[in-house]
Amino acid sequence: MNRVLVVEDEAAILQGLRDNLEFEGYEVFTALDGIAGLEQIRKHDPHLIVLDLMLPRLSGYELCRKLRAEGVNTPILMLTARGEEADHVLGLDLGADDYVTKPFSVRELMARVRALLRRTATATGLPDELEFDDVRVNFARYEATRAGRRVELTRKEFGLLRLLAAKEGAVVTRDELLEKVWGYDAMPTTRTVDNHLAALRAKLERDAADPQYLITVHGVGYKLVR
Repeated sequence: MNRVLVVEDEAAILQGLRDNLEFEGYEVFTALDGIAGLEQIRKHDPHLIVLDLMLPRLSGYELCRKLRAEGVNTPILMLTARGEEADHVLGLDLGADDYVTKPFSVRELMARVRALLRRTATATGLPDELEFDDVRVNFARYEATRAGRRVELTRKEFGLLRLLAAKEGAVVTRDELLEKVWGYDAMPTTRTVDNHLAALRAKLERDAADPQYLITVHGVGYKLVR
């Protein structure tokens, strides 16, 4: 049974989420603030964290940053009452995997929960490390270097690279990359995949305009060759 932790300071929302998640068959733990949430994470090791960003004692932003700094890679679904794109982007940049804006549809939230857990389940068997040219990537620690110097990759860039590495030499379609890295198809679009691959080339290839490892298969998708 998948364990889900909900960290939310509004009691009514917290109870509603707990009831719906338990109805779906999940084992649910709850916390009303960030410090209590951190304690629950260390105690129960959940498979998924549903995290409100505006929390007392320790904000969702701070909790997310702390977990990722400690190497905790548990999927995080953010809850936010804010509508500004910058707030969502900040949460994602800190290491969250997805977000839902309040007021939200319970049906949509449950779909995103299932998608994140599905992505975690299918991650089993993916490579923990990748080496090519002067690039070294450790997926377990979310670390990458090029010529011995640290390269900053986003979580989505790590995800794309890891999936390509798992299918080295084979073409991975844009739709498959979207499904397995982003986990839902309402957003983004296949153009987002292209933009992320372009960013990866700029960071990892010697010549991004003439890539030798991250190869485009026109009209289909991408492949990793070594």
